[in-house]
Amino acid sequence: MTKQPIVVAPDTSAVEAYERMRDHNVHRLPVVESDGRLVGMITRGDIEGAVSFQRSEAGWQEARFALAGTVVEEVMTKQPVSVLADASMKEAVSILLQRHLSGLPVVEGDLLVGIITETDVYRLVLKLCED
Repeated sequence: MTKQPIVVAPDTSAVEAYERMRDHNVHRLPVVESDGRLVGMITRGDIEGAVSFQRSEAGWQEARFALAGTVVEEVMTKQPVSVLADASMKEAVSILLQRHLSGLPVVEGDLLVGIITETDVYRLVLKLCED
């Protein structure tokens, strides 16, 4: 699990969220309220689906213009699938596979405490192979 993942607020601009994902080389961000409550997930695909653009710097500049005024809350997945912090890795991976997800928020109650991503699973497999 990745503790303290990069997050965005529901009122963050879609452009800022996309650039944060790009800058940190991630494909999804948990959306949390100021009190840490998980309220959604946003992916690069969610933002890309809101506008049509070519994957180039020029295309992104056009998309930035088209996305002006769009906030995360408008394009995020609300009430995302999550897993409790005390769940087993088997349970978390089963959810990832069954739901075709690449990231799974980890919560205690409704507070975000981390995220399990495909990369976390790969690291675990590698560690198990080394043992």
